[in-house]
Amino acid sequence: MTSLVKAPPRVPRAPFGRRGLGGTLLRLVGRRLLAAVPVLAAVTFGVFALSAASPFDPVKQYLGSAALTASQETLDQVARNLGVDEPFPRQWWNWLTSALTGDLGESSIFRQPVADVIAERIGWTALLCATGLAAAIAVAVVLGVAAARRPGGPLDRSLTSLAYALEAAPSFWVGLLAIWFFALQLGVLPAGGLSEPGSDTITPGGLLRHLVLPAGVLAISQMPWFLLYVRQGVTEALTEDPVRGARARGLRERTVLFGHALRSGLLPVLTLIGTRVPEVITGALLIETIFSWPGMAAATTEAATAADFPLLAAVTVLAAAAVLAGNLLSDVLYCLADPRVNPEEL
Repeated sequence: MTSLVKAPPRVPRAPFGRRGLGGTLLRLVGRRLLAAVPVLAAVTFGVFALSAASPFDPVKQYLGSAALTASQETLDQVARNLGVDEPFPRQWWNWLTSALTGDLGESSIFRQPVADVIAERIGWTALLCATGLAAAIAVAVVLGVAAARRPGGPLDRSLTSLAYALEAAPSFWVGLLAIWFFALQLGVLPAGGLSEPGSDTITPGGLLRHLVLPAGVLAISQMPWFLLYVRQGVTEALTEDPVRGARARGLRERTVLFGHALRSGLLPVLTLIGTRVPEVITGALLIETIFSWPGMAAATTEAATAADFPLLAAVTVLAAAAVLAGNLLSDVLYCLADPRVNPEEL
């Protein structure tokens, strides 16, 4: 006798589960690392191609005013010493093969190995970028959830208007305003540098005080995009059936917002992290200049103005590698957050 009770419909499985996730993520990382090799090589080739087309003469930049009275033999000898007497493809190949062994060349403007110039400064830039980005995401999550709680309400309109206003505000203007208000008017925070006036000693407490303004300005410059993404994602998540079901079960509003809606609404933010990395880097370089932060900004500016192409090539490679790493990080986080995503398809 045939049963009149129908079997429950089969729920389609997610295209990818948790099993084997570690291995597929490792393969994803491996594929991206292999793909990064030709990209970085092309970036460095472009730097040397631009150097060949540049009107700046690295020999004259190196000698300064002494180049006006130097003989042609002296100029040729300096060109040979700097390695700029050959066609630019040959210069690029010599630099690339040396870089693979860890030798990034000599900086003509700093008179020291390029690796030493970068090692002295990159840590400060990384600290500023990481602190600013983390602060921007943390503040954006809180404000975005608050705005999405009642879409169209006074708080939502105020925060959205603030986000659009901050998007249009140049970071250097925000930085100068912060120095004027917190350092000059209130006198509660230092205007720049890493140590107190008259002292070269860097203490943990002093470093924290000097980090507040530049990291805060960097966070303000990046926060609007994250705020708007969180607000949009959480607003859409609140209309989904799982979240409605959580409310129907009588869960607290805070649990519904942060435990259910935010989890779904954060997925677009993970993608945004990778796309914002270039903006964070360029914003950090500008903020370093405003606050006299001893990072890569000064080295990059001097390398560009002095036609120091070995240093400029190394800095460009680092920036390109940071962008590729940011995109990879966002993809990995997306795979960890959403079990439906198959890393093999990324």
